[in-house]
Amino acid sequence: MPALAEIVDLIHSWFPPETAEEWDAVGLVSGAPEDRVERVMFAVDPTLEVAQEAAEWDADLLVVHHPLYLRGTTTIAATTPKGRTLTTLNRAGCALLTAHTNADRAVDGVSAAMASALGLAEQRPLASVKEDGVTGIGRIGTVAPTTLQEFAETVAGVLPQTAHGVRVAGDPSRRIETVALCGGAGDFLLGDPVLDAADVYVTSDLRHHPAQEFLERGTGALIDVAHSAAEWLWLPATAARLAEAIRVETRVSTLVTDPWTFRI
Repeated sequence: MPALAEIVDLIHSWFPPETAEEWDAVGLVSGAPEDRVERVMFAVDPTLEVAQEAAEWDADLLVVHHPLYLRGTTTIAATTPKGRTLTTLNRAGCALLTAHTNADRAVDGVSAAMASALGLAEQRPLASVKEDGVTGIGRIGTVAPTTLQEFAETVAGVLPQTAHGVRVAGDPSRRIETVALCGGAGDFLLGDPVLDAADVYVTSDLRHHPAQEFLERGTGALIDVAHSAAEWLWLPATAARLAEAIRVETRVSTLVTDPWTFRI
């Protein structure tokens, strides 16, 4: 069995921690580098339910997208929600590793996984962060000509189902051929001219006024999906990549960690 340090180094070679945003908290959260790893579970959020699933499966490492402690803490006591999560993992001998904005920006990261799942051809970053032509924020590419209605149905069929569903802004009959997307919260790009080249922009957590102002420009439609659902697509792709690169058993959690549970 490989050591935890070996797996951490491998994952960091794919998603270098130094490429993460300055405010982010990525890397190994808990676990001894010399510990042996046989089972690795992947999930979007390090919730207590996810930690319990990892423990019940006897996972040696839990790899998550969202940080457990993003803004720091003064306690890991089990009297707190996050402390209960970490205590559950520690008692089960399961390490915790986070790949967040470093995975967002990577060549084979979150947006790339989403773009591939939606069948985008001629993929390229929406905004480059390195001069290599492939590393960057979001993705833009093409699909066979379709309508906004049909493409939105494709998006709904590809993503895990959540109470949020798929919200669409635009004429259902609008022709769609060039698609821009950003896994996770992407309304920070709504004012960027880079989106003017797309027929539709797919992302999460769109707010009323930025979305309205974008639509008033008349350049493209919007599809708003659940944050966790968009990022979940990265999990099976990375789990398969890890299992192929090193001798470990992998599992992808299918627990819905989106905070919204129903809509009326």
